[in-house]
Amino acid sequence: MGVLDSPAGPATSAAAVDEAEVAGPAVLAEGLWKRFGATEALRGVDLVVPAGTVCGLLGPNGAGKTTVVRILATLAAPDRGRATVAGYDVVAEPDRVRRRIGLVGQHAAVDEKLTGRDNLRMFGRLYHLTERAARRRADELLERFGLAPAADRVVKTYSGGLRRRLDLAAGLIIAPAVLFLDEPTTGLDPRSRNQLWAIIRGLVDSGTTVLLTTQYLDEADHLADHVAVVDSGRVIASGSPAELKSAIGGEQVDVVVADAGSLPDAADALRRVAGREPLVEPDRRRLSVGVGQGARSLAAALRELEAAGVEAADIGLRRPTLDEVFMRLTDHPTAPAEDTQPADAEGRAA
Repeated sequence: MGVLDSPAGPATSAAAVDEAEVAGPAVLAEGLWKRFGATEALRGVDLVVPAGTVCGLLGPNGAGKTTVVRILATLAAPDRGRATVAGYDVVAEPDRVRRRIGLVGQHAAVDEKLTGRDNLRMFGRLYHLTERAARRRADELLERFGLAPAADRVVKTYSGGLRRRLDLAAGLIIAPAVLFLDEPTTGLDPRSRNQLWAIIRGLVDSGTTVLLTTQYLDEADHLADHVAVVDSGRVIASGSPAELKSAIGGEQVDVVVADAGSLPDAADALRRVAGREPLVEPDRRRLSVGVGQGARSLAAALRELEAAGVEAADIGLRRPTLDEVFMRLTDHPTAPAEDTQPADAEGRAA
């Protein structure tokens, strides 16, 4: 969790103030470039995030996602281009930006030797809240994040899910207008991930704008109103999850053949139905192809397979997943790891 300077005052006022102040998007990036030595981490990134929404920033390892977040959070400066957050320029007005944002990084930054309650009180004081206000805000967040039963235990006894919730709570001490979440659920079990998703959705419902980087594409599918796919330092595609799925062919017919030897005949049959080349996965005896007429195309596929003498062990019609969108756009698989950007001068991952 990145600790950024914040003015003294009511901890819950930042989002409400920014809603009145900012008429445009909550986050705007135009032509961001960033180089680390010989490596061009960003090569002209453009990004628009409307207020009160979740934007999912996706990309393979080393694509530049974390570098984008660091620039928007004023932790790094772009070499070229400009960006505004909550209406303020991240280079010219960094202090104003910092008063309106929260940042939860890839690794928990809470103190393991302190209790959960003491951690939140400490962060409150670092945000320049009075002692009384810090205590009150800590109690509010412990209740909100379901941490009250563990509030007085030292953090080193917490599970991974509890630590991540505490880290997120620490990032919300000032109820930011814009919250940056960098790989927030890495390493969490499915139940903890679902709990964190519910918390994030609640924050957005209350007016916070969220920029989320993640390697879990189902997470982006579940949470994001808008998705931007970054590869090699550029945004190569953007849109709602539904729009990105439609862009690679709408509905798909999936076939698993009983005999791997019939894959060529099955591919010919699906090619006749769809008018395009199917994706063949020999090790799974599976074929997939985008179709334009839904159930009619499925029925046609069944007829063509039967006519070709191909026995189908399984066949179905489905929408493409974000995983397939990602692989089609980036041409390489995902991996549940961090950005592999070079370290900056302070040794932090870029």
